[in-house]
Amino acid sequence: MKSGTPIAVDLDGSLIHTDILYETFVRAVFRHPWCLLMLIPWLLSGKAYLKMKLASLVDFDIAALPYNQELLNYLSEQKDREIILCTATNEKLAQNIAAHLGFFDGAIGSTATLNLTGSEKAKVLVERYGEGNFTYVGNETRDLKIWKHAASAIVVERGEKLAKKVRELCPVEHTCKALVPSVKVIAKALRLHQWVKNILLFVPLLTSHQFMNLDLVWTCVLAFISFGLCASATYLVNDLSDLDSDRCHRKKKFRPLAAGTLSIRRAFLILALTLPVSALLAYYIDLLFLLVLGVYVVVTLAYSFLLKRLQTVDIITLASLYTLRIVAGGAAVGIVPSFWLLAFSMFLFLCLALIKRISEILKTDGGDGAVKKISGRGYYTSDLQILTSLATSSGMLSILVFAMYLNSDDVIALYQFPYLLWLVCPVLLYWIVRILVMSSRGEIDEDPIVFALKDRRSWLAGFCIAVILFLSI
Repeated sequence: MKSGTPIAVDLDGSLIHTDILYETFVRAVFRHPWCLLMLIPWLLSGKAYLKMKLASLVDFDIAALPYNQELLNYLSEQKDREIILCTATNEKLAQNIAAHLGFFDGAIGSTATLNLTGSEKAKVLVERYGEGNFTYVGNETRDLKIWKHAASAIVVERGEKLAKKVRELCPVEHTCKALVPSVKVIAKALRLHQWVKNILLFVPLLTSHQFMNLDLVWTCVLAFISFGLCASATYLVNDLSDLDSDRCHRKKKFRPLAAGTLSIRRAFLILALTLPVSALLAYYIDLLFLLVLGVYVVVTLAYSFLLKRLQTVDIITLASLYTLRIVAGGAAVGIVPSFWLLAFSMFLFLCLALIKRISEILKTDGGDGAVKKISGRGYYTSDLQILTSLATSSGMLSILVFAMYLNSDDVIALYQFPYLLWLVCPVLLYWIVRILVMSSRGEIDEDPIVFALKDRRSWLAGFCIAVILFLSI
C-alpha cells in the first residue's frame, strides 16, 4: 500500500521534451498526405477528436521519445507514492507510454469527446484524489488551474518565473529544467554550416569570368541568401519527416528536433518565416530564379516524403539537387551554364551522394556479417560493394569530362594559358581517390561536404585548384 501523496504527471513539455499532438500530426502528414484534407473537419468535431484520429493513423517508437531524464530520475525514486500519467494526449498513447516506462500506476488521457487539459484535468484529479490531495507535475501557465487544487507542485520550467507563480498557490516540491531553444540550437536546426553548398550558385559567374561585375556579384549574394533560407527550410522539413529514424541513429538523435531542444511548433514558425522571405528575395532577383527555386523545393519535398526511401532514385536526386544550385546561380545572373559544367557537376555530385550512402552502410554494419537494412533508406549492408564501384566510376567520369572540356573551344576563348588547366586533373584525382579511400575505411561521417570543410587536405586541394585557375586566366 502506497502511503505518500499521489503524483499526477503531465506529458507534453514535462515528461517529454516534445508535444505528442505535433508528433502525431507530422507523422500522419508524411505517411498519409490525404489527411491534410480532413484536418479541418476533424478539428470542427473538437480538438479531442482530432487527437484521437491522428493517434489512430500513426505508430511510432515510444522508447525513442526525448524524455526529461531529470524528471524520470526523480519520479523513479518515489517508491511509496502512486504515480499516474495525466495528459491531454490521447488516452491510448498515454497508456502505452506509461506501460513502457514501468513505474506508472496508470494513465489518464483525452478521449474522443474529452480534451483533458486545464480545468477539465483539474476536475478529473479532484474527483479521483480529492481537493489538495495530490501533487501535480506541469510546465506551463495553464497548469496553474490545476496547481490551485494540488497539495504540492513539481515544476518543469525554463527559468524561475513559473515556479514563483506556483508558490502563490501551493508549495513547490521540486523543480526540473526544461530545454531552452537557444540561438545556437536554431542555427543547428537550420544547418547554417550547410549553406557552404550554396557557393555553387557563384560557379556560373566564375566560369564565365564575370566575377568583376559588381552588379552580378551582388545579385549572386542575394541569390545565395535566398537559396540558403529555402534550403534551411527544406532541412527542417526533412528532419520532421525523419524523426523516427533520427532518434534511432547514433548521431542524428542529437539533432534539435529529434532531441526535443527545438519544438515542432517552433519549427513550423521558422518555416513560416524563412520560406516567404526566400520567395520574396527570389522574386526580386528574377522570375526564372524563382522558378528554379520552386523546382528545388518540389524535388526536395519529394525527396523528404518519398524519394529518399527509394534505392538509386535517392542518389540521383541528391546529385541533381547539387547541380540544380548551379542552374539556379546561372538563372539569377542570366548566364547559361555550359554543357561541360553540368556534366562535370552531375558526375562529381553523384560520386559524393554515393559516398554518403556508403558511409551510412558502414556505420550500420556491425561487422558480424549479418545483412541489415539502413534505417529510412532503401539499402542493405550487402550493397556496399556495388555502391563503392559506382562511386569510383562516377568520380573518374567527372575527371574525364573535365579533361574533355580542356580540349574544347570554350577553354581557348576564356583562358590565356589553357594548358595550365591540365594541372587541375591530378589535384582533382588526388582529392576524389582520397575521399573514396577514406569513405571505405569509415572515416567520413556520412556527409562528404561537411567532411571536406573540416579536412585540411581538402582545403589545400581547393587552394591549389584556385591558384591554377587564376594563373591560367
